[in-house]
Amino acid sequence: MTSDEARSAVAAQLRALGHDFVARDLSDEQLAMLSEHVDEMLAIVHNAELRTRVLSPGSLQTFKLAVPHEGSVEKHQLFSDSIVSGGSNPMGLGALLWREGDTSAMQVTLGKAFEGAPGRAHGGIVAALIDETMGLVLAIHDVLAFTVQLDVTYLAPTPIDKPIVARAWLEQRDGRKLSIRARVQSNDSDIASAKAVFVAVDPARFLEKIATLE
Repeated sequence: MTSDEARSAVAAQLRALGHDFVARDLSDEQLAMLSEHVDEMLAIVHNAELRTRVLSPGSLQTFKLAVPHEGSVEKHQLFSDSIVSGGSNPMGLGALLWREGDTSAMQVTLGKAFEGAPGRAHGGIVAALIDETMGLVLAIHDVLAFTVQLDVTYLAPTPIDKPIVARAWLEQRDGRKLSIRARVQSNDSDIASAKAVFVAVDPARFLEKIATLE
């Protein structure tokens, strides 16, 4: 197992811990015991070296190639710390992604920690899933862009602990302006639809600005 694989495995354990913590009613004794263990884990993490997230021109150029084809269950690892599709983010969704031609697809089973109304996922989590799926459309078309506007229509409650799939595709491009559409389904039934406007940027200038922030 590589270091990256080990990091993703631990992140998955921490996500599972968070969902189980929200889902269960722990006693005072169990909470005290858990607190001791968490303090020990925090000490291990705090004593490790800080990480720096680096984006190079090469990573942006290979972004398009990082999107798996239909049928793949490979986690998107270019931005492994992504809150939505990053396998190494313990606070994230841990979604799986692939492409169907020029359509991007992302699947996730939302756990208890992402609950809004009882038994239903929080709408903001669904919006984040849609935004990330739309971002993969940019990768397919080899474009770097930022979300300018995102409009989501919720058609039905989003279930907890059941797989949901988001798909997105490019509807139109006018210069730097890209119009993208998306839908989210559960058991082939639509639970949300969305449209968004993205504005393309020059990758070189983007990287230059990132460098000035470090």
